[in-house]
Amino acid sequence: MIWGQLPCGGWNYVFDFAGEESLKNWYATVGKNAWRLEEFQHYYGNATFDDEGTMQAGKFLLRLYIEKYDPAYRQPLEKVIDFVLKSQYPIGGWPQRYPLMYDHPFKGNVDYSSFITLNDGVIPENIDFLINCYNSLGIHSLKEPILRALNLMIVLQQGAPYAGWADQYFVTDLKPAHARTYEPRSVNTGTTARMIMKMIEYYKLTAETKFLSGIPAAIKFLESMKLPDSEVAKWKNRPRSSDYILVPRFINPETGKPLYVHRNGSNVFNGYYYTDQNIEGTIAHYSSAAYINVNDLKKAYQEALSLQIEEIKKNSPLINNEGFEIDKYYYSSRSGKDEKSIDTIIKSLNNSGYWLTPIKQISNVYKEYTDGIDVKSSDKKFAETMVGDQFDTSPYTSEEPVMGISTATYNNNMTQLIQYLKK
Repeated sequence: MIWGQLPCGGWNYVFDFAGEESLKNWYATVGKNAWRLEEFQHYYGNATFDDEGTMQAGKFLLRLYIEKYDPAYRQPLEKVIDFVLKSQYPIGGWPQRYPLMYDHPFKGNVDYSSFITLNDGVIPENIDFLINCYNSLGIHSLKEPILRALNLMIVLQQGAPYAGWADQYFVTDLKPAHARTYEPRSVNTGTTARMIMKMIEYYKLTAETKFLSGIPAAIKFLESMKLPDSEVAKWKNRPRSSDYILVPRFINPETGKPLYVHRNGSNVFNGYYYTDQNIEGTIAHYSSAAYINVNDLKKAYQEALSLQIEEIKKNSPLINNEGFEIDKYYYSSRSGKDEKSIDTIIKSLNNSGYWLTPIKQISNVYKEYTDGIDVKSSDKKFAETMVGDQFDTSPYTSEEPVMGISTATYNNNMTQLIQYLKK
């Protein structure tokens, strides 16, 4: 992992032990042809906060270092911390990628990788990492960038009647921005629900009621987006219980109209995404609607209001940073049918040192595109599938999984073994 750390201090989604030229070739072939994975269609050469790529690595290094304070991990850890601080905008947010790049305008839109990003936990995870470093390493200078980021979360909430949060924002005016072509410029209801819980968490970190002030308007916004039964009947999924309401995921920030995402075509060469107000026939790989339990959000808000300020200060690692420890491990062992006996796990490890397991998600082998043998751009055959035609290298669930090495199986088995040794 340290080998794969970039000189800037962060990590890309992937690194290639065969070298950078090999990675560039992957981006130019497999990545470029992954229809729905637009983030892999262009080689930036910089690091990403998306999908917690850099932060998971950084948090792991932090855990390794504070185990025995081995100096071997100190230098790469300091590089990550420096990277997070350098990449933070003066107003407090972070871009999706850094160093900043603007060289990939796509489908008529400017490059979104420099936008202030909430999507996939970019800002919340960066805040969490800095708080962990603040407590574990005693770097008191981290408190200022932490508070700067926390205060920005208040500013990023939109005004009524669409008082939610977007996935990303233009740096110049802090207004909602687009990302991939199936992530339109919008206020996102799912992100809003998560941010309500985050604002409660930030109140508990700071004891400042300003982090609660926007929650009533955000809840009112979510309630106003509740779809009628006629639209719910058209949706592809059912709720867990009657406590959940169905809302469009993407909301036009000016009109409040839903933006449902569809696609036509079969691959990156003839396919395209578009939005309308039709909830039927939306794409399968990115849900256009979401079920939200507003009652749970209201309950969490009321519980936060009932907390005593002194109790909050006592339990806040940002205010009272004595005696707080970060969780030793990321994962807890799975339960149910995935649970295996320790003996089974040990015996299933092969002589080469890995567990061979069915790989559920696979992708088509890269093929150079040949014009004229695929479907037309108006075709809807792949409108609701995870993968397009033979030229699409996007991952999908195979009916006949191949055997290989699964990081999910590795994590589960290692977690069970570690927990067994702890007993």
